[in-house]
Amino acid sequence: MAELDDIIHQPLRLKIMAALNALPATAGLEFSRLKKLTGATDGNRGAHIETLAKASYVSVEKAFIGKKPQTTVTATAAGRGAFARHVATLQEIIAGRPN
Repeated sequence: MAELDDIIHQPLRLKIMAALNALPATAGLEFSRLKKLTGATDGNRGAHIETLAKASYVSVEKAFIGKKPQTTVTATAAGRGAFARHVATLQEIIAGRPN
């Protein structure tokens, strides 16, 4: 059986990756939208996004809309692949069948 991805498996990172994988491949979510979806504090959410970015699972873009900063997080192809493998492993566990 394949191993669960330790980076994705953490609950908040799993929520972030699930939210991003529900979008089209090139779409991302604003940091504030991820706050509403996850309920995590800015610092906690930021630390977990940084972990995902270091693993190349997400890309982070910072821009200014007018004078207001905006951070957008998008799942990368590597992140989408890792998430798909993680979900497949969970499904194998649930089904009780080895890979």
